[in-house]
Amino acid sequence: MYWPKLTSDKIKKRVTAALNENVNYRETIILGTPATYLDDEVFYNDAPFLKNAPFLSTLIANPNHIGCHTLNGAERIFKGTQELEKELIKLCAEQIFGGKADAQDGYVASGGTEANIEAMWIYRNYFISKYKAKINEIGVIYSEDSHYSLSKGSNILNINPIMISVEKNNRKLILPDLKKKVESALAKGKKYFIVNMNMSTTMFGSVDDIDKVTEFLNKSKIIYKLHVDAAFGGFIYPFSKPGNSFTFKNPNITSFTIDAHKMLQTPYGTGIFLIRKDYIQYVKTSEAQYVPGADHTLCGSRSGANAVAVWMVLHNHGSEGWKTKMKSLVDRTTDVCCLLDELGIRYFRNKNINIIAIHASDIPAAVAEKYFLVADSHENEPQWWKIVVMPHITMGAIDSFIQDLKSEHKPKGKSKEKTTR
Repeated sequence: MYWPKLTSDKIKKRVTAALNENVNYRETIILGTPATYLDDEVFYNDAPFLKNAPFLSTLIANPNHIGCHTLNGAERIFKGTQELEKELIKLCAEQIFGGKADAQDGYVASGGTEANIEAMWIYRNYFISKYKAKINEIGVIYSEDSHYSLSKGSNILNINPIMISVEKNNRKLILPDLKKKVESALAKGKKYFIVNMNMSTTMFGSVDDIDKVTEFLNKSKIIYKLHVDAAFGGFIYPFSKPGNSFTFKNPNITSFTIDAHKMLQTPYGTGIFLIRKDYIQYVKTSEAQYVPGADHTLCGSRSGANAVAVWMVLHNHGSEGWKTKMKSLVDRTTDVCCLLDELGIRYFRNKNINIIAIHASDIPAAVAEKYFLVADSHENEPQWWKIVVMPHITMGAIDSFIQDLKSEHKPKGKSKEKTTR
């Protein structure tokens, strides 16, 4: 797991060179593209600070990264910044997730929701094409803690959701429930399964036991394709728990979702979809005849500036710098847990993730509201309140939170339901 740390000057020169490889709307007569640079009555292209602001320069230049550039065929007008996106996909797939050289496709999506649905769309079409599957023969397996995009995608694609229960306090998948529901689905005519495994759930930071799940599926000779939702965990878990099973070295995994606009602190709209070669063609939209290479993405047109932003952040830190940053967040989260232990407050926390889910009954509503804690439900009475220890969370902020808890919280003795994994 290695990529270099670049100086700000080298990053600026690399992005500037990429922009110079793009065709410039201001310097070249471009008659056929239904786009242009950003409105120069609002966004000034000659602002003096732009020469030292490569991301903003890219944003104003407005490159469109429609399509999937790890495949052959791409819009030649924006080939410079598209090359940066290709470098980014290669870095994430090979350096972070252990993929073989040039053996993965991918693109910068609008976010984890799109990337998860992209995976489901690909596998649905794969089963239909390879096995002549009928829609009602395809099921989607995911835990009750999974992101709502799995339910949304099942609805959009008209495929049957199969939700697996989890243990209340440790958030582990209940394997007997998985076995029971898969057997029931098979009895009802399901033959093919899209399986989602979580590398940090949104609410709890829990990580699914992928090895036990795939052991059951393989022994049962289930026909499946497995996608990993690492939207939250993808830029922290591989660094806080190296040697885990969530990599392309695991033959059971076909694709990943990761979100740069979470841990990486890039602008919203920087989700990343990664998949092994020879799968993304199952969602090729051949009707997109005016797009070189056609379109294989759910969103179509997308901002090249977002891909450049992710490339810049990763190279600003380098792999070693990123490991250090993620370790500091995990350590700070552990410090919060120690303070909660002293108060006897019950919580769940995966020790490699920076999320703490606290029992709602242990958090006074006034404190939860003051610190903008996130509830597990806004339609029913909350059972959990979530803290996410992000870079802006200082120890001073944590001390303030703990002091308010001390003044409001009624101790219930030493916590017996605290769970860390």
